[in-house]
Amino acid sequence: MLYFRGCTAREKQTNIQKATEFLLNTAGIDYHILDDEKCCGSVLLRTGFESEAKEQIKRNAEIFNKEKILTSCAGCYKTLKEDYEGLDVIHISQLLDELIRDGKLDFTKKDLDVTYHDSCHLGRHLNVFDEPREVIESVANLVEMENIRENSLCCGAGGGVKSAYPEIANQMASSRIAQAKDTDCEILITSCPFCKLNLENDDLEVLDLTEFLVKYGDFDEIQ
Repeated sequence: MLYFRGCTAREKQTNIQKATEFLLNTAGIDYHILDDEKCCGSVLLRTGFESEAKEQIKRNAEIFNKEKILTSCAGCYKTLKEDYEGLDVIHISQLLDELIRDGKLDFTKKDLDVTYHDSCHLGRHLNVFDEPREVIESVANLVEMENIRENSLCCGAGGGVKSAYPEIANQMASSRIAQAKDTDCEILITSCPFCKLNLENDDLEVLDLTEFLVKYGDFDEIQ
């Protein structure tokens, strides 16, 4: 299995990569990473640079060699699954759900209330709603926000908004954070590094799904 980290987890949210690799190693998954990993092309596609994106996709496709690909990033998952041809791609939330069901990861559920943010690419675009929730509920109590699943509010980061219109992106993030705080949870979980990057704030702990499992998973008991 090739673990395709994605630009955000590889460069800005590096703890997500560390948490993911820790979980893979704990579960005994045979995987490798690319030393010279390049962008999947998602940003180029979403911001209108189609010819450049096609060139990037072509270069990456020559490297992947039809391996099964695991990704941390919802945007990478959408791009690799829909814009490349013939790739076998799985998102980390889906793999974690499988590993828990197969008994390769085992957790003790705690009296801990958390909430979950559906990212646009993973949720509305690719209908991955249940797997991350199943993973969360193996460890904690999931308290849903007002807008969830297909009706989830965008965090404001994607589609080039964060880069071109940072004030709008911040306003959108503030609306989502307000919904999370309304649940009275102290932890907001997401399965997208880019969402995490934009949702981070001083009032509420924001964790990627992998970070959450590593922090609250009692790994001394399962290693």
